[in-house]
Amino acid sequence: MNRKNRRIASIVLCIVLASLAFGCGEKRVTRVSAQSQTDLSGRWNDTDSQQVAKTIVTDCLAQPWLDNWNQANAGQKPVVIVGKIINKSHEHINVATFTEDISRALINAGKVRFVSARSEREDVREERMDQHQGHTAEETRAGVGQEIGANFIMQGTINTIVDEIDNHKAIWYQVNVKLHDVTTNEIVWIGQHKIKKVIAKDSTKW
Repeated sequence: MNRKNRRIASIVLCIVLASLAFGCGEKRVTRVSAQSQTDLSGRWNDTDSQQVAKTIVTDCLAQPWLDNWNQANAGQKPVVIVGKIINKSHEHINVATFTEDISRALINAGKVRFVSARSEREDVREERMDQHQGHTAEETRAGVGQEIGANFIMQGTINTIVDEIDNHKAIWYQVNVKLHDVTTNEIVWIGQHKIKKVIAKDSTKW
């Protein structure tokens, strides 16, 4: 091998070793507050989920439907259930987490009564039936046929519009939510919340 080839081989070897050293470098993990706002990729994240849920529920409970219900039902709180939230966006969004954020905001507001979702009710019913199979003391068994029916169901969608040019991308999130009267199928409230993010391509991978 002549001097020129040895030099090239040496350079290639240095590059390979440097790449291996970089690839095998230790990762640094930093713990931060769960309430801190982080936007690493520009996509939908936990901060968006919590903020949108809080905004939507606050608006929902401030509208006339709630006062109208209270007046027509001697001040009783309406029973609400969160139904399907459908992800129609271009991203994979954990809808279950968003639904939980909405449920928590509704319960903590203290203005409505809240019942389990359909999937959760199945587990509760199985437990109740098991109690009546002779395994549980009679005086502690849960009663059958005493479930509380929902008066209203909340349903919605998550949508996105993406605009991209050169080194920038804009993502527009629009969350639409409706509250339906279960008895009459009347829509008593429509809520909407929008988020717009602009991402610089040189600092964000997609």
